[in-house]
Amino acid sequence: KALPLERLLIETDSPWLAPVPFRGKPNEPRYVAQVAECVAELKGVGVDELARITRDNFFTLFNKAQP
Repeated sequence: KALPLERLLIETDSPWLAPVPFRGKPNEPRYVAQVAECVAELKGVGVDELARITRDNFFTLFNKAQP
C-alpha cells in the first residue's frame, strides 16, 4: 500500500503462486489481470488508471523500449 503509484510495476509470480481463484494450479502470465484488480483495489484507483500508470512506469524504467 505504501509504494507510490509512480514506482509500481505489475507482474505475476509465474509459474509459482497463482492468484486467487487459481491457487493450487500453475500460474500463468494471463493472470496478471487478477493481480491488477487486487492492486487497484488496494491503491483506490480504477483498473484502467492502474494499467495506464504501470504502462508508463514500464517505459520510464526501460527507456530503450518503444511504446
